[in-house]
Amino acid sequence: MKVKIEIEEGLAEEEVTIRCPGLNDTVIALQNYISMKGRGKRCLSLKSGETEFFVPIEEIYFFETEGRDIRAHTADKIFVCSYKLYELEELLPGSFMRISKSTVANLDFVYSITRNLTASSVMEFTGTRKKVMVSRAYFKAVTERVKERKLGSRRSDV
Repeated sequence: MKVKIEIEEGLAEEEVTIRCPGLNDTVIALQNYISMKGRGKRCLSLKSGETEFFVPIEEIYFFETEGRDIRAHTADKIFVCSYKLYELEELLPGSFMRISKSTVANLDFVYSITRNLTASSVMEFTGTRKKVMVSRAYFKAVTERVKERKLGSRRSDV
């Protein structure tokens, strides 16, 4: 790995660019480390049209595949994400979990899960009308993790 530092007087804030042939564990770990040291909030680079946004991970409700694209959903916006779902699973904190073949959700925003015994169940989120499907294969693990997170957060509030 080659490291290069360029000093540019008058720069408003530090800027770090990672150039690599592809994502790997080292690059992701480096990105996370720099993000945590920089602002304390980890952000993902997401696009909407031709504009690039740096969205705090804590504001993202879920990621889902739509055709060949991965879409990141916040309460009121949808962005295009350059990561694959399996890369996001490794990159994201423990509040995120795969809930179907095509969706990774932030369990901290889960409001309800309506079970359907013959098909996928429906997950709803606080602060938005957006809903996603939880596949039967993931249902038990998802509901257990949601209960752990919700009960764990109540215990720490007391």
